[in-house]
Amino acid sequence: MKIGVLALHGAVIEHIETLRAIGIEPVTVRLPEDLEGLSGLIMPGGESTTMRKLVARWGLREPIMAFARSGAPILGTCAGMIVLATEIAGGEEPVFPLLDVTVQRNAFGRQLDSFETELPFPILGDTPVHAIFIRAPIIERVGPGVEVLARLPDGRVVAVRQGNVLAISFHPELAGETRIHRLVAALASEYSDPGEGTAADGTEPWFMGEAV
Repeated sequence: MKIGVLALHGAVIEHIETLRAIGIEPVTVRLPEDLEGLSGLIMPGGESTTMRKLVARWGLREPIMAFARSGAPILGTCAGMIVLATEIAGGEEPVFPLLDVTVQRNAFGRQLDSFETELPFPILGDTPVHAIFIRAPIIERVGPGVEVLARLPDGRVVAVRQGNVLAISFHPELAGETRIHRLVAALASEYSDPGEGTAADGTEPWFMGEAV
C-alpha cells in the first residue's frame, strides 16, 4: 500500500518520515501521474496561497478531486485544511472544495503565537494528541455532514471528518505523533481492499486504542 504526500510546499519530508515509521510506503506527488496506484493522500501544512498557485500550475486540481471522489482517504494538515474547505473566510476561492466547512486562516495570530497543547481526540483513544499549532487555521462553520473530531478547551473546532476526507489544524508530523497517520492508513487499507477491514499493521480500522 502506498500513500502520497502532496510535495508542493510545506512539511513534506516530515510526513514522509512519519509514514515510513508506521510501515507505509510514501510517494511524493507533484504531477497528476503521481497519483496512480495510491491508496491515500496527505496535504501538508505550508502556505496555502503558494499551494493554490502550484496546484494550478501543475494541473493537479481535477485529478485530486477525482481521486477524492473515488473514495480514497485524504488528510489535510494546517494549510491542507484550508485548501480542502468549501469556504475560506475572506472570500478566497476554494481549491479542493471537499469539506463543507468555513475555515479562518491564521486564526491564532502570527508565528510568535504558535503553541503546543495536549488535545483530546476521542476517536484515537483516551491519550490526548500532542498538537503543534503554527499560524494555524480554525473551523468557524461545520456543515451538517461533517463530524467534529477535536476541539480546543474554548470550543474552537480544530479537526473534522467528512466521509473519506479528514482535516486538522495542527502538525502531528512535527510532534512524533503517529496515530493520525495510522488512522489514514487504516482508511487506505479499506479503500484498497474493500471488506478487508484491517489496517496495514493488522489492527481494526476504528479500534479505539493506542494501536490506531
